[in-house]
Amino acid sequence: MNELQQLQIKNSNAFTGFAESRIGGRPENQDSYGYCETDRGLLITVCDGMGGGPGGKTASTIAVEEIIAGVTEANADEETANVIIKAIRRANMAIIEAGNETPALRGMGSTATVLLLTTQSAFVAHVGDSRIYQLRGKKKVFRTFDHSMVFDLVKQKVITEEQARLSAQSNIITRALGVKPDVEVDIQELPYDKGDRFVLCTDGIHGTMPESDLLKMLTNKVSIGTVTDTVATFVDNQGRLNGGGYDNLTIAILETNINSKLRPTMSKQTKNILLMLAAICVISIAINILQATHRTTPEEMIAYKDSIIANYQKNDTVQKDSIKFLNDSIKNINAKITTAKKALSN
Repeated sequence: MNELQQLQIKNSNAFTGFAESRIGGRPENQDSYGYCETDRGLLITVCDGMGGGPGGKTASTIAVEEIIAGVTEANADEETANVIIKAIRRANMAIIEAGNETPALRGMGSTATVLLLTTQSAFVAHVGDSRIYQLRGKKKVFRTFDHSMVFDLVKQKVITEEQARLSAQSNIITRALGVKPDVEVDIQELPYDKGDRFVLCTDGIHGTMPESDLLKMLTNKVSIGTVTDTVATFVDNQGRLNGGGYDNLTIAILETNINSKLRPTMSKQTKNILLMLAAICVISIAINILQATHRTTPEEMIAYKDSIIANYQKNDTVQKDSIKFLNDSIKNINAKITTAKKALSN
C-alpha cells in the first residue's frame, strides 16, 4: 500500500495551503513536513531525511519539530531572518546530538526548507536540495538554488540544470542538517502579490521531470488542493511505470490572497532605463523648443544636444546597453536637426 497524506493548511484569509507526502517506491517515507501559525506569521517546513535504518525519518522529524519550536519560542524583538536561521541551526544540533546518543542513528541527516509568510513579506530559507519556488501566473519569480555537487557545476556553467537533474550524481548534496555543527543557511526576504504560489518540495518531486513541465503543472489555474494531489499522483504513477524503487515525494503549496506590504525595489537596470528615457525626453523637448523659436542656430542646437549627452554618459550607473539604446535614439534626433538646419538655410 502506498502511503497517502494530504493536509489542508488552515490560516486566516491571507493564505491558503495544502501539503501532501507519499512514500513512493521506498520501504519508509523519510520525508517530513509541518506547519504552525506563529506570532510572526504562517510557518511551513518540508524536510527530506537521509541515513540508514531509522535514521532518515528520525532526522527529518527532528528537523521539523525543532524548526517550529525555534521560531515559536524566539524572542519577539529579534529579527525574523535571524530567528529562522537560529531555528534551523537548532535543528542541526538536535540531529547531531541524537546521533551521538544512539549509535544506530549516527550519520543521519536531513535537508530543510522553511517558508514564513507574513502580511509584510515572505521569508524563505533552505539547506540541501529540497526547493522553494515562488510562482506568479505562469512564471517563476524565485527559486532556491540546490546545495548539491551537480548544481555547483551548473553555477560554474559546466552543465545545464537539465543535465544536472539527469546526472547519476544528482543526489550528492553539499549541505545538510546533521553533518557538522556549523551549518550555512541561505535565506531571503521576498515581496509577493495576491495570487502568488509558494511551493516547497523534496527532490522526489522536482527531480522527476524537466522544470518546465513541473512549472506547467504547478501554475495550472485550478485549486491548489487539486494541483497538490495532481502533481503527487503524476510523480507516483511515473515512478511505478519506470519500475518502482522511486524516492519519497513531498510537496506543500501556499497561495497568497493579499499583496505583501513589502513591495519590489526598482532594479538597477530599470533605473538606468528610466534615466535614459528622461534624457531622451529632455533632448527632444529642448530641440522642439529651439526649432519653434527659430532663434538658435543649428550649430548651437547641436552643441546643446551634445552637452546633454555628455552629462548623461558621465553617470557611472548607466549600463552599456542603456548607452547603446540612447545612441540609437540620438541618431534619430540628429536626423531631425539636419532637417531643421536645411529648413533654416532656405
